[in-house]
Amino acid sequence: MAVSLPGSTFKIEIERINMFEPCEICGANDWNSIIYEGAIRSGSFGTRTEGGKVARCGGCGVDRLDESVSISALAYESDNYRIAMAQGLEIEDFFSHADPVQIYNLSAFWPLNLRGKVIADIGCGAGSFLSHVSGLAEKIIAVEPTERYHNSLRQRGYDVFSYAADALKVHPEGVDVAVTFQVIEHVLNPRAFLTEIAALLKPGGSLIIATPNHNDILMKLLPEEFPPFFYRAAHRWYFDRLSLRHCVEAAGLRVESERYLQTYGMSNALLWMKERRPTGNTRLYGINHVADQLWNGYLESTGQADNLFVLARKSS
Repeated sequence: MAVSLPGSTFKIEIERINMFEPCEICGANDWNSIIYEGAIRSGSFGTRTEGGKVARCGGCGVDRLDESVSISALAYESDNYRIAMAQGLEIEDFFSHADPVQIYNLSAFWPLNLRGKVIADIGCGAGSFLSHVSGLAEKIIAVEPTERYHNSLRQRGYDVFSYAADALKVHPEGVDVAVTFQVIEHVLNPRAFLTEIAALLKPGGSLIIATPNHNDILMKLLPEEFPPFFYRAAHRWYFDRLSLRHCVEAAGLRVESERYLQTYGMSNALLWMKERRPTGNTRLYGINHVADQLWNGYLESTGQADNLFVLARKSS
């Protein structure tokens, strides 16, 4: 006969929370709740790993995936990450999935002027964003750990480094505008990551950060089906507006503005509700760009869009 001892459930919960080290962002050892436990996406769509656990830091409010199911940080230096994501390894493969999203990244800049500026892209991949701004910039610094992209980046005239710490040795306080799109959620230590970027910036320099928004509306509409898709082995960290602001300020930067951008249209949400699974950018009959604009505008105005952007600035 099984016997349930008083307090045993509480003890198990404490053991789960203690799997997490002190928060790399705020230092608190207060993972006060497991907010998700179950399957996570291990790579491309349809791949799953069981036993994922996501906890929330009681100090800064960030959510963190258990490191035991997170992808190795070294995977980004080789082809392993791209293979796991089934994105293809060639330069053209990178451009095919990265080029369409640059319209959103570029819109986050308005009204920031890039002409004649020194620009650094941290985690630039093969340089899709940099291709879009190279005609404006005075100088471009490309930071990317995946070495297979380095030759192409150099051939296009960029200064290439594997990490921001490497670029810092050559360009301390030499950057007007730095960007890092969909990278901070991957790194081991987001605060240290932003601190290194801050050291690259000139006094008064700007940094734009983009990351998936943990307050995505589908997390509420589909609480059973969407989290196993949203949480993934490649993303250690999950930010909302307040936790990302905390991280930016902990790195010594000032948050100047925050905005939300929705990259998937109304058809995507309706198909998620109907099929209970991802269907990509399939467009439903009768749902046109006007419907998308209304849907996206609503999500962006209420903070429920799929991406969160922050513009931060270094003190002069």
